[in-house]
Amino acid sequence: MTPEPRTGGTRGTGGTGTGRPRSTAGPVLTATDVAVEYRRPALRAVDGVSLTIAPGEVVALVGESGCGKSSLARAVVGIEKRAGGSVLLGGTEVPVLGLRRRSTEMTGVQMVFQDPNSSLNPRRPVGEQIGDGVRAAVARGDEPSDPAEWLSRVGLDPAMVGRYPHEFSGGQKQRIAIARALAARPRLLVADEPISALDASTQTSVAALMRTLSVEAGAGMLFISHDLSVVRRIADRTLVMYRGRIVESGHTETIWQNPVHPYTRALLAAIPVPDGSGRLPLAPAEADRVDWTAALPAALERTPA
Repeated sequence: MTPEPRTGGTRGTGGTGTGRPRSTAGPVLTATDVAVEYRRPALRAVDGVSLTIAPGEVVALVGESGCGKSSLARAVVGIEKRAGGSVLLGGTEVPVLGLRRRSTEMTGVQMVFQDPNSSLNPRRPVGEQIGDGVRAAVARGDEPSDPAEWLSRVGLDPAMVGRYPHEFSGGQKQRIAIARALAARPRLLVADEPISALDASTQTSVAALMRTLSVEAGAGMLFISHDLSVVRRIADRTLVMYRGRIVESGHTETIWQNPVHPYTRALLAAIPVPDGSGRLPLAPAEADRVDWTAALPAALERTPA
C-alpha cells in the first residue's frame, strides 16, 4: 500500500463519514516536562519530555530499545504513573488509570500495542471487541457504526465479525486491534511499536493504513518505532529520543536529509543499504555514546529549509 503524502490532514467527521464535526482549534495532545521514574532499580526513564500533536498530524518517536519510548507512550495514555509534568488531551488533564475505569471523555485516547495477542480477548468474537470501540464513540456523542465496516476499512472481510482472534494471522490481528481503536473515534491514537512483530511484507502496509485512517478521521497519532525507513514514509514530524530525552525533533524529511545531532546521524547510518554488497553498518564506539548525550538546541524543532 502506498502511503498518502505527509500532510497534516483535515479534521473530518470520522472513519464512517457520520458523527459530529470536531474542532481544529489547538493541539489534541500537549505533554509538558513529562518524567517517568522506576524505583527498582532507580531509573529515570523519561526525563522532562515535551511534545504537541495537532489534529490529523502523525508524529513519530524513534530511538534504540530502552531509550524510554514505551514509557513515554504509557505516560501519555495514563497507564504509567508520571513522576512529573502534565499531559493534556485538548485542555483536559489525562489521569493515571490505576484501578479506576477510564472516563468517557478519556476514551478519546486509544492505544495500539506491539503485540495484538495481549490486547485482544481470545474468548470474544472480534466483532464484539470492535463494538467496544463503537460504544465508546457513541458514549461521547458520535453516531453508531458497524463493526463489519471497520473490518472492511482495515482490509479484512467484513463477514469475519463472528470469528475469534485465534482464527487470524498476526498481521490480521494487528489490523483488528487498529480497527477497534479507530472505531472509538479517538482524538489521539498512540501506537507503540505496532509493526515490529509483523513480517517485513506487511509492516509498511499496516503503518500506511494507520496513517491513512487516522488522518481521514482527523485524529492525531503518536507512532513509536525503531524502523526509520517506515517513519520516513508516514510521519509529518519526528522526535529522536536517547536516554529519556528528546535530542532532535522537527520535520521528518529535514531530519532525514540533514541530521544535526550525532545520535540521529548514528541511527540513520545504521540503516542497511540494499546495494548487494552484503555490508553491515559499523557498531558505534563507546566514545560515540558520550557525544550522544550532548544537548544541541539547534537540533530541536527543526523546520524545512
